[in-house]
Amino acid sequence: MAAEPERVLRMREASEAVEKIGWRYLLGTLRTAVAVTSLAQGSTVAAKAVEACAAYADRHLWADLRADKVVLVLQSLDAAAVTNVDAELAGRVSLAVREVGLITSADVGSEESRALQLVEIAVDALDIPKVRPFWKAVFAYEDEVLTAGPTDALVDPQRQGPAIWFQQMDAPRPQRNRIHFDICVPHDEAQRRIAAGLAAGGRLTYDAEAPAFWVLADPEGNEVCITTWQGRQPD
Repeated sequence: MAAEPERVLRMREASEAVEKIGWRYLLGTLRTAVAVTSLAQGSTVAAKAVEACAAYADRHLWADLRADKVVLVLQSLDAAAVTNVDAELAGRVSLAVREVGLITSADVGSEESRALQLVEIAVDALDIPKVRPFWKAVFAYEDEVLTAGPTDALVDPQRQGPAIWFQQMDAPRPQRNRIHFDICVPHDEAQRRIAAGLAAGGRLTYDAEAPAFWVLADPEGNEVCITTWQGRQPD
């Protein structure tokens, strides 16, 4: 592994480190997909990934194994972020997958296979510390590592459901929905996803902070944000 100490990577650095080998940076993780033809082949892919990560596997790697696809995720659990170790592990995993005749891919720009994505639920609230315990209880969620404050996001301990985060309101807003979805997609998938939403009857309501996010609404005004890592940190 790398001789330098483990350090958290900035968003652009993390993205550029792995983009050419089929991984994408999404919400503090590196993600890729491997198309397979059976659970048996998928288990082989998962085993190769674990072998490639060696002693780092338990604290950096997890996998979603299906009969047609294996999604691999890298993140330093101790830092709750992507580090230089994760970037190096991504390269090792991609090489290991190639050894069995398969590839790591983000499935970007394809209508045949949905690109990698993460969904978050955003709750607008006047008193976040007051409403946060309710959402934590009904979802059986937990505080994310290093973020346990009264206004911080909540995460699924099994990493299966969407994260829940809270947006501060400064006045009551009964005329608009107060819960919306954020769909985080690879930066090079965003325009295709927006176009698909518009073609399906939606409308673009806000893009002043693109490419960090665009706000779209369905025909009745219910909103969703298409988000990427871009535009969130100065270069």
